[in-house]
Amino acid sequence: MPNLYYYDALKRGQKEFRACTARGEYPYLPTLSEIVGEEQLGHTTNLGTVLIPLEFVVGTKSLGRTQSFSRNFMPLMNPNTEFAGKWQRLCQAHLEEGIWDPIKVWEYRNRFYVEEGHKRVSVLKFFDANSVSAQVTRILPRRDGSREIELYYEFVDFYQYSRVNFLEFSKPGSYAKLQELLGKLPGQAWSEEERRDFTTAYYCFHQAYDAQGGGRLISTAGDALLAFLKIYGYDALRGKSAQEIQTAVAKVWEEITLQQEEEPIDVKLFPQEAEKKSPSLLSWFLPKGEQKILRAAFVHDKDPEHSNWTYGHELGRRHLEKVFGGGLETIARFNAMEHDPLNTLQEVIAEGSNVIFTTSPLLLPASLRAAVDHPDVIILNCSLNTSHRYIRTYYARMYEVKFITGAIAGALAGNDPVGYICDYPIYGQVAGINAFALGVQLTNPLARVHLEWSSVEDAKTAAQRLTEKGIRLISAQDLARRGAPGHSFGLSLIEADHQVNLALPVWKWSVYYEAILRRIRDRSFQVEYQESHKALNYYWGLSSGVVDLNCSFRLPDSIRKLADLLRDGIRSGSCHPFRGPIYDQNGRKQVSEGDILDVEHIITMDWLTENVVGSLPAYDELSDTGKATVGIVGVDATKEKRS
Repeated sequence: MPNLYYYDALKRGQKEFRACTARGEYPYLPTLSEIVGEEQLGHTTNLGTVLIPLEFVVGTKSLGRTQSFSRNFMPLMNPNTEFAGKWQRLCQAHLEEGIWDPIKVWEYRNRFYVEEGHKRVSVLKFFDANSVSAQVTRILPRRDGSREIELYYEFVDFYQYSRVNFLEFSKPGSYAKLQELLGKLPGQAWSEEERRDFTTAYYCFHQAYDAQGGGRLISTAGDALLAFLKIYGYDALRGKSAQEIQTAVAKVWEEITLQQEEEPIDVKLFPQEAEKKSPSLLSWFLPKGEQKILRAAFVHDKDPEHSNWTYGHELGRRHLEKVFGGGLETIARFNAMEHDPLNTLQEVIAEGSNVIFTTSPLLLPASLRAAVDHPDVIILNCSLNTSHRYIRTYYARMYEVKFITGAIAGALAGNDPVGYICDYPIYGQVAGINAFALGVQLTNPLARVHLEWSSVEDAKTAAQRLTEKGIRLISAQDLARRGAPGHSFGLSLIEADHQVNLALPVWKWSVYYEAILRRIRDRSFQVEYQESHKALNYYWGLSSGVVDLNCSFRLPDSIRKLADLLRDGIRSGSCHPFRGPIYDQNGRKQVSEGDILDVEHIITMDWLTENVVGSLPAYDELSDTGKATVGIVGVDATKEKRS
């Protein structure tokens, strides 16, 4: 029987040899000495004897054994050679007792090159074994700042506390995210039992991943696992049957395939982009009587009595009922985070809701899970820069209005500094800070913007810090309601005993929701999803009418005219808040003269402009709500401080 196995292995080796030759690739085992220079062999560490994944054993340390094997480690030597006889005896030993003696390998960037035990590796690979015991010497590459090397060092750090070497990711930050999803603190060591449980869960997932066609993806099985865990959590793997896991993997396959996209998010800046593709634009003008009634649910993390943010969305919902009349039914659910938000979403779906808006980033995980479990329901979350295929996100380019507000503040400030209060260091908010500061710089090049955070303590304390410095012009929260007490909103002039509101950025949720629901009714919304293979993020601005700026009559006419000019320029595209040159606090040029920062870098910016006094808060400085929000949609700089 071992003789037959050898003939089969030889055929596999010859087939691989021919395939590599046809592709113009080297057909034998790669050699470590040709990959790593002699000078790097001194940068090594001994890992001892550990189990290593056979799929990562890819070559040989020296040239001596190179041509005995094809690139897939299958034999190439004639069946009547001494080599073949030894291979067959190892095969027999494996079948009768197993191969236990450790091989000797060198590891470079999580790939293993064999020094002793080539035939043992060949036999085990032939029988599709997962791992082999090995004495491992690790070669540490020099850090050069490249993404590949930095990602490898993230793996090295992860290995120190997990002792897991079979897991690979293609995106920075993934190892830290996995640690979080497993319920562990950054750098917290794994127990032996936790490592065994995870190993079992991973290989069960890997089988389902391969069965679904994962081998054809350019992303890694680790990327796929992370996408799966973000939706279902770790408990969805532990103790589940192979069929249950395979069913769950199939349900989230679009999310998994999205991981191979270098730019997985398709940001829609204008509603017209999708309307041009709509197959039924005439439905905007046709009677709606025969159309299916939409049932839209609005799920909030807070209630309108205590949250101006929720109140603004609630006004948008009430507007829809007036506009659509009997063609739309709406319901609202408040304080969803006080219980399990997924249960709330399942309840409104059971009640017949076919469109759901969740108005907080805190509701994103539950929204994603509900969307996977109910693919016929359209679910949108109010957040930014989320790369999930099964839901869409919507947000407004408030930085456009912040730029105008900053220009007003700069024109009024004279020789005095200006204050800015931000809530969370999340996607989109840092752009608002910088746009405001650039607006100040436009009209007052010497003015400084002092930054405080309401999520570190509270808005009142943040405002007090600014007023204690003698700062009277302060831009704070953008949400106001009639009769609402409390501290500053918009741009205000604060005196000892009163404040004067000068300019208020406005979120026009009524316009946003009406536009989205009309596109759902004429089905252009659904067509857009079918034609795209990416995560869809709606990021509309002044030109779409979803944000605006209300200026007080107390402002001088000249400043009101300036605001109108800037508003018209941004709407037409002739004026852009992030046109260079722009420098950060360290004097680095972030945008060259005449260039315009692209939307991806606007969304994800984690630096502050040169005229800002202050910094992004560390994770541990934030309130509990701030930490939860940043954990989902926070900018990388704050997340990094967390670990």
